[in-house]
Amino acid sequence: MVSAICKELQIRKSYVSDNVKTIYFGGGTPSLLTASQLNLILESIRTHYDLAHELEITLECNPDDLTEKKLNQLRSAGVNRLSIGVQSFSQEVLTFMNRAHDSSQAEQSIKMAQNAGFDNITADLIYGVPDRSLKMWQEDVLKMIDLNVQHISAYCLTVEPNTYFGHLQNNNQLQLPADEQSLLQFEWMVNTLENAGFEHYEISNFAKEGYESKHNSSYWLGNNYLGVGPSAHSFNGESRSWNVSNNHVYNRELQNDSLVTETEHLSREDQFNEYILTRLRTKWGVDLSWVKTKLTKAELTIFNEQLNTFIGNNKLRESGDIITLTKEGKFIADYIASELFV
Repeated sequence: MVSAICKELQIRKSYVSDNVKTIYFGGGTPSLLTASQLNLILESIRTHYDLAHELEITLECNPDDLTEKKLNQLRSAGVNRLSIGVQSFSQEVLTFMNRAHDSSQAEQSIKMAQNAGFDNITADLIYGVPDRSLKMWQEDVLKMIDLNVQHISAYCLTVEPNTYFGHLQNNNQLQLPADEQSLLQFEWMVNTLENAGFEHYEISNFAKEGYESKHNSSYWLGNNYLGVGPSAHSFNGESRSWNVSNNHVYNRELQNDSLVTETEHLSREDQFNEYILTRLRTKWGVDLSWVKTKLTKAELTIFNEQLNTFIGNNKLRESGDIITLTKEGKFIADYIASELFV
């Protein structure tokens, strides 16, 4: 697999014309890579791509995969940002989520990473978990603050079809909390993290000054990106492509210097809607001067009507040509975006 990934990096180097500013090892469990495997991939990137001087290299990892030796290897390879999949410090919640790590590993993984010299750490938390009180959620957030991480991602539990949780829900064995309860947890978290010095720069992401995720921010700002590996997605502003998901087919084709991909060409409407969806979730907001260049006169009239309604309802605020969500608007961000679509 590593050999195939290196081959793809070589044959797709023309996809990236700009200076590469971020590298992200994520999806699956990249912390299972050995030091030599990780170095092979990074060396292939250095060989075939023009890299920025201040390069952000993030690696997603599970708490139970991290050891002192592993962390030192990651640092030596050039990884300078860790994304640790904590999800909760409660053993009850971790058991419910079927996580491999326990509550002590959740805390120790962060402390070990800090002791190994990592000073740019993000960790995730999950709220909206069944049978979990507000007090339990507060304990998780306060614990994360006490651990002095630089970045926190927080996601509401969602249930997808054809998954374990989806099966439980279909058989009435899983009851998600009411929306009001999840919103209460979200609102408490936002206020608490902001008071602790975190900026709420994207709906699900909070960062101390200077520690926003450069990689994820580039997605939200609509920058081009190259995804490498089975199922990986790429985007060049006008089209989105994705690799075959079958590992065997992916490896076999790359042995013959070929790659199986599918491509979706984005219509004008698709590009506009994607801009609204991603930018509205961030502190950078929607630029009305850009909007005016993309819509017909009739579309702009409808857009402005919807916009004024949300501004009047205190769900959006306008500052110059920039539209951003209010604190109340953040609770229904996806709905607001959908109402502004063309």
